[in-house]
Amino acid sequence: MIERKFVAEKLKEYQIQEFIADNLKKVGHSYTKMKKTPLGEKVIIHASRPGLIVGKKGQNIKKLTKTLKKKFDLENPQIEISEVSDINTDAQIVAERISNSLERYGIARFKGVGHKVMTDAINAGALGIEIIMSGKIPSSRAKRWRFYQGYLKKCGDLAQNGVDKAYSIAKLKTGIVGIQVRIMPKDIELPDKVEIRTEAEIEEGAIEIKEEKQEPAKKEKKKTRKKKEETKEKEVVKEEQ
Repeated sequence: MIERKFVAEKLKEYQIQEFIADNLKKVGHSYTKMKKTPLGEKVIIHASRPGLIVGKKGQNIKKLTKTLKKKFDLENPQIEISEVSDINTDAQIVAERISNSLERYGIARFKGVGHKVMTDAINAGALGIEIIMSGKIPSSRAKRWRFYQGYLKKCGDLAQNGVDKAYSIAKLKTGIVGIQVRIMPKDIELPDKVEIRTEAEIEEGAIEIKEEKQEPAKKEKKKTRKKKEETKEKEVVKEEQ
């Protein structure tokens, strides 16, 4: 019974996330998280343009809370919007940006769109990026175009958990175009990273280590001196008595 309850809660959370993602497509939606609070359910929406989600005098956010309350039977949903710091290194926002530009400008500029997004991501500090567009571009036959730049992990734990992945679709006259984006973030720690130090840096590091070793020895000497002085004072006091 408890397992079914957990599964039902997770399924409900997934449905809410999908509903918000479908409704906030052109707002730069990144991802949604849910938290349980004593007052009710807290829905945290991460987006690049939070002003469009709120709307004029909070009309859009009020409408969204009402729909969430009715559709998913939430008691007291509280929506919190947090702004994404860097939109060029967020995979979901980049995928949505490509799909919007393809729908707006058409198939003719798909190469320019792909290269521009890549350069923006690399200039923002991303270690690597890969974009795969699959569909009827630019001919009537379905093709797969791959744009890549930088360093990107393809296997291992880093590829599964470290690389930011997203998927989006663009609805065109010729058909639907699928867009896959993989971005290697700048703050990731690689296990095969090697730092090459000069002789001067090594010597400085050795001097610092020696100083650190000497400091605790000095502290111990001071402690022993204090103990000796305290014992001498106690002996003098006993002799006087």
